[in-house]
Amino acid sequence: MQDQLILVNEEDDQTGTMDKLTVHQRGLLHRAFSVFIFNSNDELLLQQRADEKYHSSLLWSNTCCSHPVNGERITDTVKRRLEEEMGLKCNTYFAFRFIYKIPLENGLTEHEWDHVYFGQCDDLPVPNPGEVKDWKYISLEKLTNEISLNPEKFSGWLKICLPDVIKHFKTKF
Repeated sequence: MQDQLILVNEEDDQTGTMDKLTVHQRGLLHRAFSVFIFNSNDELLLQQRADEKYHSSLLWSNTCCSHPVNGERITDTVKRRLEEEMGLKCNTYFAFRFIYKIPLENGLTEHEWDHVYFGQCDDLPVPNPGEVKDWKYISLEKLTNEISLNPEKFSGWLKICLPDVIKHFKTKF
């Protein structure tokens, strides 16, 4: 079931599963992924999270993020969710992973072992309005500047991992 998150330890070994809301209420460490799609102009595709999202709604974030499904290869979930969220079919590859823990609104906590994937695509997204309110392409330099001027407009995980995204982007493409 997609609403069951994969709980992990500090080494990313699976320790069980639990429903999504309880995991975020308790701040339990769970597996997640974040996708960063760049166009041929080296601009990152950002999405503004939909109003209906149960946390971080209306914040600007990376192209796609979600949780792997228990029993499904993470690369398959990445491919499926990118199409479901952004209407994009794009080859992706694993770039790096990191752990973070941040408080969210409504007493929730995001505590993730986040697997980061990169891809390159010039197709325009056709986002799912239940997931995405708006989208835009932006250079990493301009994004860094916008975050420094208005950090409250961006998701916590994007702000945390952006320095590593920039570092890996320079070496991968």
